[in-house]
Amino acid sequence: MTDSWLERIKWDEKGLIPAIAQDHKTGRVLMVAWMNQESLRLTVEEQRAVYWSRSRQKLWRKGEESGHVQTLHEVRLDCDNDVLVLQVEQKGGIACHTGRESCFFSVLRDGKWVAEDPVLKNPDDIYKG
Repeated sequence: MTDSWLERIKWDEKGLIPAIAQDHKTGRVLMVAWMNQESLRLTVEEQRAVYWSRSRQKLWRKGEESGHVQTLHEVRLDCDNDVLVLQVEQKGGIACHTGRESCFFSVLRDGKWVAEDPVLKNPDDIYKG
């Protein structure tokens, strides 16, 4: 496979594209992260999610610290060529650094954000270091 497929993508001014990680079985949105050309290429090659950390300015293999790896099932590009959806299998059932299944655990109820999803594992136990 050549890298010509990367040319179709509309990268932003920083060379990034948002990537939505979605559970391949349930369709639940697990998280949103950013990818650059290298992280997307590695994701496809390794068949596991590799993102670009904007805060650390480096590649980030999902699960490298927590063990909660995302195994890739499919990559989709939207009609404007500027957003990706990764269909993944979330190892350990936890995608969020808060210890929840999804980063989208807050629901707006009566003008307040309410944490609807339970913490499955204490983050202190996940990120010992």
